[in-house]
Amino acid sequence: MQQEGTRGAGPLFAPLTELQKPLRQQVFERVRAAGHVPRVQLAKDLGISPASVTTITSDLIAAGLIEEVQANRDADAGRGRPAVALGVRANAHFVAGMKLSDREQTAVIVDFAGNVIADESIPRQPGPMRTSELLDDLETLLSRVCARAGVPRHTLSGVGIGVPGFVDFSEGLVLWSSVLGDRAVPLAALATSRLGLPATVDNDANLVALAELWFGAGRAISDFAVVTIEHGVGMGFVMNHRLYRGVRNVGMELGHTKVQLDGALCRCGQRGCLEAYVADYALAREAATALNWSHRETQGVTVLLESLFSHAKAGNSTARSIFRRAGRYLAVGLANVVNLFDPALIILSGERMRYDYLYAEETLAELDNLIIPTGRPRPPIEIHAWGDLVWAQGAAALSLGRLCEEILASPREGAAT
Repeated sequence: MQQEGTRGAGPLFAPLTELQKPLRQQVFERVRAAGHVPRVQLAKDLGISPASVTTITSDLIAAGLIEEVQANRDADAGRGRPAVALGVRANAHFVAGMKLSDREQTAVIVDFAGNVIADESIPRQPGPMRTSELLDDLETLLSRVCARAGVPRHTLSGVGIGVPGFVDFSEGLVLWSSVLGDRAVPLAALATSRLGLPATVDNDANLVALAELWFGAGRAISDFAVVTIEHGVGMGFVMNHRLYRGVRNVGMELGHTKVQLDGALCRCGQRGCLEAYVADYALAREAATALNWSHRETQGVTVLLESLFSHAKAGNSTARSIFRRAGRYLAVGLANVVNLFDPALIILSGERMRYDYLYAEETLAELDNLIIPTGRPRPPIEIHAWGDLVWAQGAAALSLGRLCEEILASPREGAAT
């Protein structure tokens, strides 16, 4: 309690929703989101005068960031001057997005409008790498994807990098990752130095959520969750159309929430994590034990999981029970997400979502039983069994977002001609 005589009450800072972006940035982002939009529609959407739209868009055109394009018009619109709309000048900038994983490294080149120009991937041996080896892979992969896109590397405006594990986005620091043998690696700074480009680093699950926000189901939803199930279990959460990372930028680690005290060993070093019961290495461990497949360990996790799935589809009760157990734990994790955040949508994403036993009717029924009974329907769940390309697209969106904020913060600072 305040002592008598002190002054003031209530929050000292306005809510984030009241801290509006500069109008110039709002106009640009509206054009980018729409694809093509007439000036009159911009004025209506943003609630500003046509004169203001004309002034701002003229500035953005002069800066080389947007351009006039011929708009579609109805066949019965009559003769006269062709309708004109505005669109992002796609070739103004190019960025790269790269996703590092336990199995392969994937990259895309994306233009200023968000279109994928080219993609590339290189395989890698499983297990943690030295930082120097990872930087070598980044450089090799970037050179290859630039060659495929026909975009010289030095002309890129930035690169976004997605890494599994605990990542401090604001510091560009990888605190721990399954792909790195080192801890507390300043990867953004090291990649910037090695590649000669501004590099931004984030948790890979965050970048899947960002890909959904920019290109997918989350474009028209203010609050949604993406749960990724692959080599690990991750989560990205969008709140009020923005990624939520937590105060220390390492939040939303659903895979490392505890579902069993003193339970199975997780690769993070702790026990009882959700990931230790749902991720691919957890399923492989269960298969090796329950089906006496220890002799198959040399085949690799992917091959072993495909065999496990085939056995389950063929009616093997033990194989089915392994997926069923993992599905029950997944239901616990998803129920916690619903009970904590009440999102409008939950997206299950990742290669492992091909294994439909993880989201079978029994799993969804258990999820319904674990959600607080409010009498209202639970959030819908969508399955997006995408590969690594969408993760790399999210990384590219991360770089594009940083680039746009930097450019639009400086009036009339434009693009490359």
